[in-house]
Amino acid sequence: MAKPSRQTVRDLRRNSRGAVLQQLYFNGPTSRQALGTATGLSSGSISTIVAELAGEGLVEDAGTVDSDGGRPRNLLRVRPGCACLIGVDVGETRVRVELFDLGLTELARYERPLEGRGHDVASVVRHIADGVAAVVARADVPDDLLLGVGVGVPGIVERGSGDGAVVHGQTIGWDAVPLESLLRTSVALPPGARLFIENGAKTLGRAEMWFGGGQGASDAAIVLFGSGVGACVVTGGTIMGGTHSSAAEWGHTVVQVRGRRCRCGSRGCLEAYAGAEALIQRWREAGGALSPDADEESAVTAMIAAAFPQDGAAPDPVAVAVLDETAEYLGAGLANLINLYNPERILLGGWAGLQLAPYMLDAVRRHATSYALRHPAGQVVIEPGRLGPDAVTVGAATLPLAEFFARGGRRDAPVAESDLVPERTGWRAVAGVRV
Repeated sequence: MAKPSRQTVRDLRRNSRGAVLQQLYFNGPTSRQALGTATGLSSGSISTIVAELAGEGLVEDAGTVDSDGGRPRNLLRVRPGCACLIGVDVGETRVRVELFDLGLTELARYERPLEGRGHDVASVVRHIADGVAAVVARADVPDDLLLGVGVGVPGIVERGSGDGAVVHGQTIGWDAVPLESLLRTSVALPPGARLFIENGAKTLGRAEMWFGGGQGASDAAIVLFGSGVGACVVTGGTIMGGTHSSAAEWGHTVVQVRGRRCRCGSRGCLEAYAGAEALIQRWREAGGALSPDADEESAVTAMIAAAFPQDGAAPDPVAVAVLDETAEYLGAGLANLINLYNPERILLGGWAGLQLAPYMLDAVRRHATSYALRHPAGQVVIEPGRLGPDAVTVGAATLPLAEFFARGGRRDAPVAESDLVPERTGWRAVAGVRV
């Protein structure tokens, strides 16, 4: 038996405002008439909602467009300067904090490398707190314009405890770290600004699905290839979450029984063969000429230069062999995603993935096709992500943006807590993915 709807008039009003804002955000500028067609709302409702949003400074005029034989129609858009968002990427090698306007134009940036003890919890929390304060000060953001902060982290993000989001980052030594609680006591946020925490591969996936190569796709896999590897799997327009937001820990699927030791402690994980950290380690073990003091990003650059020299020198056969092997393992890992989920698109992102794609993506495609079943392999397109190295921070910033829509553009609008957890909401974004 269908459950009766418990929505109040206030809920319906909030949802209608949210629908108009989403339509304007993703498909604007657009006219009032087109808004009615797209949202199913009456012309009277559209006029009332638009007047409210304009009066609150959330939407603005964006010129006119000729109509078929009638008067020109006024166009509307969401005003980019009406609010700001902060995205944080707690990466494998650095913490990056970016401040965006509502149109996701970068206004300020802060970065700190992770050195020495690496992912020491206190250091990471301090970097985030310092970064948030720095970007807000640099852009001189008024308190009432900051909607919130989204943080992308490596590991499993578990919600529902009294401490808020708890992070299980086995590969970085985090065991049930109450990150949300720690950040709430360290990060200075104005009243009304919320804090969100999510797995970094999923924030990458959200960014690509909303604004990048995943737009229009219903089933996709977005791969984060950095120091390690991870994936965001989208099925039927919904990001897979699992019981505790742990679905798609793809980097820790076994590709070699009793294989190389992975940094998670197990053996034979894909990450032990395809992550940048493992890639560099294998090159060193094979006798690759690499400075022991080189960081991961410069080491990958050096390896590419050795395998694909630009000065006419002969390629380094050791570097070529390791990259070829990595392409095969990565292709085999993608074949597993193809066979399991039958995606229409696979996007390769992450700093190492983007750096290596021009040199090895053709080989990765070839191996993925050879290891996957023929029919699903024939349906998928494998290509680089389109948003570059800042995709995780952009995706993290969409976490407070999703709340902005869920609340109909009002900070004080009541909304169920479950509606603010991206993978568990029921509304479909205009961009084509449930968030």
